[in-house]
Amino acid sequence: MSDRRWWHPERHADRRPLLLARNRIQGAIRGWLAAEDFLEVDPSALQVSPGNEAHLHALATTATGADGTARVMYLHTSPEFAMKKLLAAGEPRIAAFAHVWRDREGGPRHSIEFTMLEWYRAGQDYTALMGDCAALLRLAAEATGTRVLRHAGSECDPFAEPERISVAEAFSRHAGIDLLATCRADGTTDAAALRAQCAAAGLRMAEDDTWSDMLSKVLVDRVEPHLGHGRATILDRYPIAEAALARPCADDPREAERFELYACGVELANGFGELTDPAEQRRRFEAEMDEKERVYGERYPLDEDFLAALAFMPPASGIALGFDRLVLLATGAPRIDDVLWTPMG
Repeated sequence: MSDRRWWHPERHADRRPLLLARNRIQGAIRGWLAAEDFLEVDPSALQVSPGNEAHLHALATTATGADGTARVMYLHTSPEFAMKKLLAAGEPRIAAFAHVWRDREGGPRHSIEFTMLEWYRAGQDYTALMGDCAALLRLAAEATGTRVLRHAGSECDPFAEPERISVAEAFSRHAGIDLLATCRADGTTDAAALRAQCAAAGLRMAEDDTWSDMLSKVLVDRVEPHLGHGRATILDRYPIAEAALARPCADDPREAERFELYACGVELANGFGELTDPAEQRRRFEAEMDEKERVYGERYPLDEDFLAALAFMPPASGIALGFDRLVLLATGAPRIDDVLWTPMG
């Protein structure tokens, strides 16, 4: 019964096949990572900074040392900072199944605490990660004995070659908007120009919506509904203003080496050609925190140790995949809580 708690024996009996499938998928991925010469690492979850993206919300705590000194610490929203320090230390190929925490999230596809699969390839272009994503979709399907990923009435063939489309092309195709005409090479944007295009496309925006707000609304309303149906979609080359941790594209500095993977209309992964310029990374983080303070009235500290490590970090590509969501699609479960061994609460 849906009103039984997850630990009720009858409810657990219903969930158990999904949880065993989760273990099979995780085991298959671990085998693949080992075959690809990845070293599995175990990054610490408690950090001085949870990440510096304006619209990510962290859980804070107070840590008191043996000398009685207290300081604010955060549960990480991603293991990224810790793992990039390992790249700076000299590890060439690393991966982690990490529990992460993001506040203000919930629903059929969200949990405040969830498992993120994150991996990095030093010295390799970010397009290598696209091949990794295709391999993991196949592995998840094979581990569960399915030929089709399913969610909310949508199906996706995990064995088909993913579609690859740029954000600019997707906006033109599905919303009739020339997004790059509103972007500049220095990372600034033209909100008035985007607002005018949105109005012409029949999209109503609030007077105080920023360029980023409008991009997000168009993405959700007009673009995302078309992604990952029939086969997976790689939404590539995000505007540089929406890629605080990514390198600019060599052929157009208005765009960045960032992509997201979609299947069954669900966003599964977020990949980057990693930015390794400490000064530019600091500038972007400060801009993100300025925006966070403007919108939410708070800001997170910068991880100075991370910024120092960037000077030693080699060129690399990295990606974070929502592991629970992958299990959700491979098993056809309706809610993320169905594939968590011990849901919150």
